[in-house]
Amino acid sequence: MTTPTSAGGREPGAQQTGDEPDPNRWRALWVTLVAGFMSLLDVTIVAVALPTLQRDLHASPAQVQWVVSGYALTFALALVTAGRLGDALDRRRIFLLSLSAFVIFSAACGAAPDITLLVVARLAQGLAAGFMAPQNSALIQQMFRGAERGRAFGFFGATVGISSAAGPITGGAILALASDTMGWRWIFYVNVPIGILAVLLGRRLLPRTRRSGWGHVDVPGVLLLGLGVLAFMYPLVQADSGGISRLWWLFLVGAALLVLFVQWQRRLVARGTQPLLDPRLFSTVRGYAIGAGVGALYFVGFSGVWLVFALFYQHGLNFSPLRSGLAVTPFALGSALAAVVAGRLVDRFGRLLTVCGLTAVIVGIGGTALLLRFVPLDIAPWVAAPVLFVGGVGGGFVVSPNITMTLRDVPVRMAGAAGGALQTGQRLGATVGTAALPGLFYLTLGGGDDYRGAVVTALATALIGMAASLALATFDWQRDRRAQKRHDKCPEEVAHSPVHARQH
Repeated sequence: MTTPTSAGGREPGAQQTGDEPDPNRWRALWVTLVAGFMSLLDVTIVAVALPTLQRDLHASPAQVQWVVSGYALTFALALVTAGRLGDALDRRRIFLLSLSAFVIFSAACGAAPDITLLVVARLAQGLAAGFMAPQNSALIQQMFRGAERGRAFGFFGATVGISSAAGPITGGAILALASDTMGWRWIFYVNVPIGILAVLLGRRLLPRTRRSGWGHVDVPGVLLLGLGVLAFMYPLVQADSGGISRLWWLFLVGAALLVLFVQWQRRLVARGTQPLLDPRLFSTVRGYAIGAGVGALYFVGFSGVWLVFALFYQHGLNFSPLRSGLAVTPFALGSALAAVVAGRLVDRFGRLLTVCGLTAVIVGIGGTALLLRFVPLDIAPWVAAPVLFVGGVGGGFVVSPNITMTLRDVPVRMAGAAGGALQTGQRLGATVGTAALPGLFYLTLGGGDDYRGAVVTALATALIGMAASLALATFDWQRDRRAQKRHDKCPEEVAHSPVHARQH
């Protein structure tokens, strides 16, 4: 792709004003994508190193679980608040500060002498990642216009999809190249030089968006949303130690807190006060509510399958971490290729891309499950590779177009909070998947060695979340088709209807 030049534009890092596209937008985009890739990769990359990490630090299984789940927890808690702060202040400043903190805490994770300090550093690292993530999508809203915004969101969607799928192979490669005692530490150290370079480039290329000041900060909203998300996620991150059965009542507390949060946000809007998350995003912005639902349901199935594959290949087939990662590489490759193309097609085909993509993912994951069940184990992973590639292509047509269609009509002033809410739903879905699917794998396995049955059960359960996402996307696609037919039949009447006004 030919990247538009930034010559002759504003000074690097200068304030962007008006509606003109940012002259440094394409170079700045790659800075945000690299940072976003690092933060999302760290959700899954650590999984392959847990056995080595547990041995070196003499940690218990429950302590090691917090290395993964603690990061996901603080990541999700920060998203909406961070997005709102970016909208109110300066997205560039918050992005650079949070990226710098992410680099520092990555180094602290690598240098941790014991499991306690490692968990603390991971919690802080996840918080920094959560503050950084919503600035990525908001900066795309700010820097790009028209069809270019769809292309930029295509690259952003590719980053989201590939980072999750690439975690196992990246972690396996690092462990294979590093020494036994330092391998897991380099999984964290690798963020440091890349992050420092991204900070330096970001200072030069990212646009400032000066605001008048802090203004109104919805502290009650921050507390209600944060505690609600925490109540939902804490039993899930404690799933391996029986957290769901012991702490089920926290789901009820979380639901009550989120209901109170919604009521509080509506009250602020009625008063004319800026809320933390404007409820009108879900009722008046075309595609936002449906897109958030599609993303959350898809990530329930999508995120957990990588842990299931890692468990099956490493424990069931005695693969090394690197070989285990290579076995799922076709999905990541297909996702990367399709996501870039999808960014160019989303304006033409809209929600149909998501419907076709979800169908392909279901075929890819379902076909892989059948092959792993019935094909001889010595050739099953390689026979499954083409089917996984089909699933990856489908994944590229899900994540990238869905992010584009969900966020492209969001007003720039609300872009950070909207991106944060979208990613919060995805993180909640991912947490459900990563807790439920490995749990089902172990439950089916019991004390035996029926790894085939365990992997099929877990993957079949993942398909339920993907099928629910497909049903929602199909409903939205059919609704758009009916609206288009009405428009073609009677354009003047439809153009003046309240529904058309809300959508367009």
